[in-house]
Amino acid sequence: MLISAMNVSPTAEDSLSIGDLSVLTAASPRSLRYYEEQGLLPARRTAAGHRRYDREAVDRVALVQRLLAAGLTSTEIRPVLPGMIAEQHRTEALVIALRSHRERLREKIARQLDTIDILDEVIEEHDRV
Repeated sequence: MLISAMNVSPTAEDSLSIGDLSVLTAASPRSLRYYEEQGLLPARRTAAGHRRYDREAVDRVALVQRLLAAGLTSTEIRPVLPGMIAEQHRTEALVIALRSHRERLREKIARQLDTIDILDEVIEEHDRV
C-alpha cells in the first residue's frame, strides 16, 4: 500500500497542509520547505499564504527521502525526479545519472578499502604492545 492511501483528516480541496504531510512522511516541516525551495516538491498557496500539497506529495517525499538516503544531493535529484514520478518523462538520462552516482560510490568505497589496508599495515608494523 502506498503511503498516500493512508487516511488523513479531510481538508479544503482534499489537499494536505504541511503538518499533514509531515505526519504522513515523518519529514519535518523544515525539510518539506527545503524540498520545495530546491524544486523537488511543488506546493500551492492559499490566499493566506499557507502551503497546500496534493496527496501525491506523500509518495514524492518518500522518493526524495530515499534518494537522499542513497547519497544523492538535491541538485542531483532535481533532474531525475520527473522521470521517476511519471513514465512519460522517463529518459535514458535518468538511468545514466543513477548509474553514474552508483559508480562514484563504488570508487569511493574502493579508495576507503585501500585506506583501511594501508592503516592495517601501519598498525601491524607498529603493534609492539
